[in-house]
Amino acid sequence: MWAGYSDTVIDHAQNPRNVGALPDADGHAGITTHDCRDTLEIWLKVKNDIIQEATFWTDGCAATVAALSMTTELARGKRVIEAFKITPKNILDALGGLPEGNVHNAELAATTLKAAIKNYLTIKDQPWKKLYRK
Repeated sequence: MWAGYSDTVIDHAQNPRNVGALPDADGHAGITTHDCRDTLEIWLKVKNDIIQEATFWTDGCAATVAALSMTTELARGKRVIEAFKITPKNILDALGGLPEGNVHNAELAATTLKAAIKNYLTIKDQPWKKLYRK
């Protein structure tokens, strides 16, 4: 079942870090994929423009779990602008790669992180919008 996956991917898939919603998050984004209809969500807690906490939830496959787990690990402790620059390649490198058919999972994780950061920046700029977030 795990053929072609690195030990790091297997570890993050079986023991994901930072799982679950963050109450009163400063930034949040959720996307649903078009192909397999998976949902990916990331929550951020930010203080002085540094990501203090980053968590996720997904109903996706093991590669999605691993990619999101690693993405939250990469984002934590970074300035928002640094975290916004996290690329799918950064995620793939940190995971030790993914099989060809799962590379898109790193792209989805990076896209979700960027959307959560954009949400944080919007709310930072216009705090009243937090009241209307789902």
